[in-house]
Amino acid sequence: MTDPVARWRERAGTCVLLDGFHALKHAVRFGAEVPVAVTTDRPAALALADELAPDVRDTLDALLAEVPEGTYASLVPRPHPTAVAALAVRPSRAANLQKLAHTPRGAPVVVLDNPRNLGNAGAVIRLAAGFAATGVVTTGTLDPWHPTVVRGGAGLHFATAVERLTVAELPPGPLFALDPDGEDIRGLKLPDDALLAFGSERSGLSAELRARADHLLSLPMRPQVSSYNLATTVAMTLYHWSATGGAPA
Repeated sequence: MTDPVARWRERAGTCVLLDGFHALKHAVRFGAEVPVAVTTDRPAALALADELAPDVRDTLDALLAEVPEGTYASLVPRPHPTAVAALAVRPSRAANLQKLAHTPRGAPVVVLDNPRNLGNAGAVIRLAAGFAATGVVTTGTLDPWHPTVVRGGAGLHFATAVERLTVAELPPGPLFALDPDGEDIRGLKLPDDALLAFGSERSGLSAELRARADHLLSLPMRPQVSSYNLATTVAMTLYHWSATGGAPA
């Protein structure tokens, strides 16, 4: 077997970091190509697989190489409690764009308009994967494949199409944007081919996206409560879509 550390250093510049057992588990489960995976304790990692992911246990057994703690710590920004890390090949942008643009869609695309918080973006991708959304698109400067976002998404980037686009490049479909002054979401049924857009944590929707929106929607909220967390807002909106006809695969 090729030295896993040498293989890691060879591929680190072109691959996505999977930080922790759960990120690796999800990436493998959803078909990621994983050229190298390491752990400081193979028996413990495989025991986790036996307990939490027996469907991919054999794959993880074949992938995981044990390395000393110091070596593992040198490969990652900060050690994960599970002491597992891996590198995965990022999905083709062309393939993701094809998925996002394909019509008719059976599930919405989530659009994060100029998000700022890496952890929030990861949480949204995890939600989108759970609801079997077609994909998550970000506008602005945040890289949705940043290691912190992938960590927050628990490797579920590989379960949905994740890309950064401009507002002008958004895929086709009616755009429903969340806004405090919008129509109460409880009176609407969201179509499966919708784009569901959410503004940044601090400044809300950009003028460009607001101009592109076909509908402005609001979530029920008690007076004098300023706002919901971004991931909470996305979760409530996806749940409303699911409860009114859409459903995870």
